[in-house]
Amino acid sequence: MTTRLYRDEAVVLRTYKLGEADRIIVMLTRHHGQVRAVAKGVRRTSSRFGARLEPFSMIDVQLHAGRSLDVVTQAEIIDPFGRSICADYAMFTCASTMAETAERLSADNGDLGTETSPQQYLLLAGALAAMAHRRHAPGLILDSYLLRSLALGGWAPSCYDCALCGARGPHGAFHIQAGGAVCETCRSAGAVVVAPAAMALLGALLSGDWPLADASGQRERAEASGLVSAYTTWHLERRLRSLALVERA
Repeated sequence: MTTRLYRDEAVVLRTYKLGEADRIIVMLTRHHGQVRAVAKGVRRTSSRFGARLEPFSMIDVQLHAGRSLDVVTQAEIIDPFGRSICADYAMFTCASTMAETAERLSADNGDLGTETSPQQYLLLAGALAAMAHRRHAPGLILDSYLLRSLALGGWAPSCYDCALCGARGPHGAFHIQAGGAVCETCRSAGAVVVAPAAMALLGALLSGDWPLADASGQRERAEASGLVSAYTTWHLERRLRSLALVERA
């Protein structure tokens, strides 16, 4: 007889109430994609693992497969990223945007569990770890995560060569709908002029060149963030609710 129990690593993306004592936990798992599961009784003070299922936590979780929702049967914390992230508003809003993006991307890809789930999971876990340990500025971590998660989904922007004709860069304009940098020949309505330092920062964030990203100035960071926000909104086909909080912060 086939068991309906399975175990995986996961990052908790968000939770919401169910009934008087339960919660629904939305997780991005390493091998099963996005999972929605009921954690029974976790809102009671006597719950054994309620505190282990908080947003941004990396957990080792055992679940019982159900028809519509799985059921959490065991949970152990691997790394409680949320403890330090939730204590800082800038980190919290950036992490919330990353979690919202991960939820949207994993919900939109039916084959994520067998194809890109491990990469998306590791990318999110790495970004949350960098955030929790303050390795880089929260805004830089967020923008890097957004670009790289979109790249895993097949929407990597061109930050150097022309996205349309492939002409060798660097180029001074960026066209969101065209897929990134565009040369003078391919430049059309909708393209925006981008400072060379901001374009270089976009490339560094996409490739993970942190020495270059950390050395960037506030002006190019602001310009790059605007492009990342617009590029993400275009490909997700809706504005991320938590991203507005990041911009106001």
